[in-house]
Amino acid sequence: MYTIKLFLFIAPLVISSRIDQDYSSSDSVSPEPKSKFAMLDDVKILANGLLQLGHGLKDFVHKTKGQINDIFQKLNIFDQSFYDLSLQMNEIKEEEKELKRTTSKLQVKNEEVKNMSLELNSKLESLLEEKSLLRQKVKYLEGQLTKFIKNQPENQEHPEVTSLQTFVEQQDNSIKDLLQTMEEQYRQLNQQHSQIKEIENQLRRTGIQESTENSLSSKPRAPRTIPSLHLNETKNVEHNDIPADCTTIYNRGEHTSGIYSIRPSNSQVFNVYCDVRSGSSWILIQRRIDGSQNFNESWENYKYGFGRLDGEFWLGLEKIYSIVKQSNYILRIELEDWKDNKHYIEYSFHLGNHETNYTLHLSEITATVPNALPEHKDLVFSTWDHKAKGQFNCQESYSGGWWWHDVCGENNLNGKYNKPRSKTKPERRRGICWKSQNGRFYSIKSTKMLIHPKDSESFELRQVKKPMK
Repeated sequence: MYTIKLFLFIAPLVISSRIDQDYSSSDSVSPEPKSKFAMLDDVKILANGLLQLGHGLKDFVHKTKGQINDIFQKLNIFDQSFYDLSLQMNEIKEEEKELKRTTSKLQVKNEEVKNMSLELNSKLESLLEEKSLLRQKVKYLEGQLTKFIKNQPENQEHPEVTSLQTFVEQQDNSIKDLLQTMEEQYRQLNQQHSQIKEIENQLRRTGIQESTENSLSSKPRAPRTIPSLHLNETKNVEHNDIPADCTTIYNRGEHTSGIYSIRPSNSQVFNVYCDVRSGSSWILIQRRIDGSQNFNESWENYKYGFGRLDGEFWLGLEKIYSIVKQSNYILRIELEDWKDNKHYIEYSFHLGNHETNYTLHLSEITATVPNALPEHKDLVFSTWDHKAKGQFNCQESYSGGWWWHDVCGENNLNGKYNKPRSKTKPERRRGICWKSQNGRFYSIKSTKMLIHPKDSESFELRQVKKPMK
């Protein structure tokens, strides 16, 4: 560009001087022949300048063409990105509309269930009153019949009395059947009402999570509600001799997976899910399957547990500690990615109490997936509202409560449940993930964390020898 500008400045001067010389030569005849050679030199200079100008213009055109191509490529990329974003926005809007429709339907059903529940309550109360009145009448009639029978000769038959007794018994049985039917319907309505409430809470929590992610706040906060474990009906619980863990239940003949009551030593009775497999029974302490349960909970909820034992749940650090302090236990982690590939890893481990923030020590035993958790180190449990001294804000960056070391690793089985479309790295880091020490990253669809005694036989013998309370 500098050469072009210099040439454009010099060329007019050369041409003008050349014209002036022509005019002066026409006025005064010079006998010297050197002027012709001087004109030839000027032409050469001008030609050389034009040649340089052409080269400069050619380079400028090539550069401009390359810049224009780059601009077009960037515009195409921008157009494609904008199109993809518009598609995602349309999907999100459709999902939001569907959620609103579902919520409105659930609210209508909830009102209907409430009205039916009120009606059933009133009917049940009236039936109970009628039942009490009928019982009083039956007792009175039985007394009268007894007196009447005593006053009559023994050999005299009383067909009217017999028919009256039969009628009274039939009425009493009919009332009992009706009450049982009403109670069963009432129980079913209460169960449906609870399920509707739970779905509404899940939809509300989903809305809160989406608004939190779209906001500019750097500290995500979970709802301040305190969920409790829904203790479903247990199977074959012996209240006088409640077992200490699932292994004891299995050795007593219960070989079916399900919810059972246990009482570890020096602990209260609570329910657990026993997962029976290949000749043993494991205690399930964590399960993620569909994202129905919010795991970005407070320290208090992680300490005592939340969720449903027949769905997604966290058993509770205090309950886990009361189990594993009885003996040496194995921790088994089962993972399933979005391609339906299943992996597992087993550790021998030690868990501290609440004074140590439930510090975890791990040592790998066997695995089909590369290890991702640090071994032989203090892994301290933290949540968004409870951070151990000297710990980084791992739980604020990764969501959910988990065991962390002095640095934040990309391993969190209690993170946000992300669908496969979550492609950005920050979203994957905040979700359920498993990044091995060799750098391989697994995006997880479902998880299970289970514990089992190392030496089941010796543990069972200790339970037999323990004096009954």
